[in-house]
Amino acid sequence: MALELDRVREITERVAASGGLEVVEVEFRGGGQSRMLRITIDKPGGVTHEDCANLSREVGTILDVEDAVPGGSYLLEVSSPGLDRKLFRPADYERFVGSRVRLTTREPVNGNRHFEGRLESFRDGRITLQLGGKAPSKKKGQQPASEAPRLEIDLANVEKANLVPEI
Repeated sequence: MALELDRVREITERVAASGGLEVVEVEFRGGGQSRMLRITIDKPGGVTHEDCANLSREVGTILDVEDAVPGGSYLLEVSSPGLDRKLFRPADYERFVGSRVRLTTREPVNGNRHFEGRLESFRDGRITLQLGGKAPSKKKGQQPASEAPRLEIDLANVEKANLVPEI
């Protein structure tokens, strides 16, 4: 399964690059006759329906011609990452410096595994989060955002991270 996923990712990235798109995630879900190949794409300014349709058509054709997905039928789904986009690679963290993120660590940091805050920086494999990161609070005893505590976390310790939509 890992081998075919690597091949599918390679084909998808080649097609996406020609259209100025970034492949965020490629995953197989389900099994047997109800397998789904989900491809998530992004680009600066956001992904359009047309981007998804074009990539789906081109990648689907190549996968079928090259028989890159053995074992029969599958459903191909191509979509944008959404407002709560997952962060995977170092480039994702660099791109979204200044954004609010929610993350879970593999090992506890200061006795905690769940954090939310503003991604202040990403350098040398380390994430700096400004915890809280919302507008200054007027409640007694709470720190304003400008004085909110900062936390450094090794990227290798991040189990899962997502953007937090700010609307």
